[in-house]
Amino acid sequence: MSEYQIHVIDVKNNLQNYIWLLEHTTTHDVVVIDPTESQLVFDYCQQHQLNICQVWLTHWHKDHIGGVPDLLAKYPHLPVYGPRDELSKIPFISHPVHDEQTFSFHELEIEVIAVPGHTLGHIIYYTDFLESAFVGDCLFAMGCGRVFEGTYQQMFHSLNRIAALPEHTKLYCAHEYSLSNAKFALSIEPHNVALQERAEHIEYLRYLDKITLPTTIAEELETNPFLRAESHEEFARIRKLKDTA
Repeated sequence: MSEYQIHVIDVKNNLQNYIWLLEHTTTHDVVVIDPTESQLVFDYCQQHQLNICQVWLTHWHKDHIGGVPDLLAKYPHLPVYGPRDELSKIPFISHPVHDEQTFSFHELEIEVIAVPGHTLGHIIYYTDFLESAFVGDCLFAMGCGRVFEGTYQQMFHSLNRIAALPEHTKLYCAHEYSLSNAKFALSIEPHNVALQERAEHIEYLRYLDKITLPTTIAEELETNPFLRAESHEEFARIRKLKDTA
């Protein structure tokens, strides 16, 4: 991991977006993941002397791709990786990728995993070497994305694909929703001791205005009601409750 470092930019918008950056520390080359805004990325990279060399997009929603046009205006040949199935909605993708495809960032091998549900083409980026996955809006700490375009069955399957990654895998979610998710999760599993303890810790971190991410597969298997659902019917019931909470 010493050759790589993961940075976060807190967008501080109403949607509580995070922009993640993956740095190759020898060259200071960085990947920008789901850039909500360009200026925050430019400022951060200038301050930390980082070279923007790739962009990875998980899905087409504007709060994940909004900064890309300005990044391309400054760096016209910047490679933009994104879901092949959403090319019609993200026309500036230069490197469309699909399920189980791999590509490289320096010597890192990146695996693409399709996770439809939130959007039909949503993908995540997984690197075994860093034991990390950038999961966009599919999975959140103690939560998951709304099912906007896909079916509950698709989303349930997508979450199970993520849950099948090694338990120590770190999950870099795109939003700071942990506090509200913890409160909802407790309404589903009020007697879950691990969840009670985690909710208390999350509340303390947010009181200090600290980030609550990344989370891990192991933590989510213990405390995330969406990952703990045993059928897509149970998942759908919980998701509908969250939508109206």
